Order: sequence, then structure tokens, then C-alpha cells
Amino acid sequence: MMAPVQIVGSFLSPYVRKVLVCLHEKGLSYEIDPIVPFLGDDRFSQLSPIRRIPVMIDDRVTLADSSVICQYLEERHPDPPFYPRDVADRARARWLEEYADTRMGDVFIWRLFNQLVINPFVWGEASDQAIVAKTLAEDVPTVLDYLELQLPADGFLFGGLSIADVSIGTFFRNASFARFTVDAVRWPRTAAFVERVLATPGFQRLVPMEQCLLRTPVGKHRRALAEMGVSLMADTFGTDTPRRGVMRL
Repeated sequence: MMAPVQIVGSFLSPYVRKVLVCLHEKGLSYEIDPIVPFLGDDRFSQLSPIRRIPVMIDDRVTLADSSVICQYLEERHPDPPFYPRDVADRARARWLEEYADTRMGDVFIWRLFNQLVINPFVWGEASDQAIVAKTLAEDVPTVLDYLELQLPADGFLFGGLSIADVSIGTFFRNASFARFTVDAVRWPRTAAFVERVLATPGFQRLVPMEQCLLRTPVGKHRRALAEMGVSLMADTFGTDTPRRGVMRL
């Protein structure tokens, strides 16, 4: 039996969450080092030179990008599939993953979640309310208008739950931490789709850990998760001194 995959990164990261849901869908076990990237040590910089999470370590390779990790897991463990089999659907799923990771990441993480959660609680900086207001008034509606045209009225994008569904859904989970919900009157397909995706077992099994971390100081995350019985890596790449990443996107 293959040893558990090792994942470096916090349950609160949308990119980590994407990989963890993929592991769940594949039936693969994992151990986690639940650090936030701002508190990674010098060894973390060697694993992830742009100081991003997640990092995945298994018996063959170390990878530092959620899309690369999920594609690797798909190719090494092809059943059950996490990507559409049809070549055109597969290409479209990868595009929607890319759109989520970049455009949605910029809007929901850098412009919203970071302003309302990370800046005050990690860096001790006040939220820039002008950025938040512009994001909610202009950027978020643009994203939701696009998704409303792409998402199905029921079910998932390509039949069963896939990388595309998870990549989109994970950012709305972080948006909810910033108290954002989709207006179901203006964007009914998107609101219903997000509700369906976040209700799947792979997302739901992560909710207790997320809720625990949201109410726990960062320095006590590892201990709190251990008390919950989460399978942790024996060593940690965490440190007590915050350090910014080398690039934003």
C-alpha cells in the first residue's frame, strides 16, 4: 500500500482545498502540515520557491502548484476520474480551472479575503475599504456574470464532480469566510451550483477543520488540529515569523 501523500498548506487555502477534495475523490489518504505560506521557514522556500501552497510530497515527486498536483494525481491514479474523458470537455475543464485559479483568485482572495481576513489578522494592517467596495461593486459581478453563462442549471459541469466544479467552488468557500454570498436572484445558476458543489462529501468533510482554524490563532493551528485527530506530518515547515511571498499572482 502506498504511504499517505503529504500536503503542506492550510485547510483555509482554496488551492489546498482543491487538492484535498481531489484526494478525497481518488480515495487517497494524506498527512498535512497545516501552515499558512506567510509562516513557512527557509526549507519551505526550497519546496515552494514562490512561497505558495499547497506543496505535495509523495514517494516519487515533490510538487508546488495545485493544478500540477491535481493533474499528477489524475495521471498516477486515473480511477475514479477527476477530469472529463472527452478531449474537448477536458480542455474546457482545464480552462475553467485556470479561470478560477487566476481571475477568481485575484478577485475573491487578493481583493476580498486578504483585505478582510489576512491583512488585519496576519499583518495587523487595516483593510482598504476602497478596494473592498470596488471589488464588490465591479469585479465580483463581472466574475458572476461570466459564470452564470457557463454553469449548468442542475448537476455538475461534466456529469460527475470534476476538477472544474471543485476549482470554482473552492473560492466561494473562502468568500463565505468574508461573509460574501451569491445573490440568488441576480445569479440563480451560480448560487445553486455553488450550493451543490459545497455540499459534496469532499468539501463537507473539511468544514470542521476550517471552522476550527477560523476561531484559532494561527500559532495554535497545529495543536488544535491534533486535538481533533487530524493526521499531521511529523515535522513542520512552519515558523513564528511572517514573511511575504515573492509574487502575488
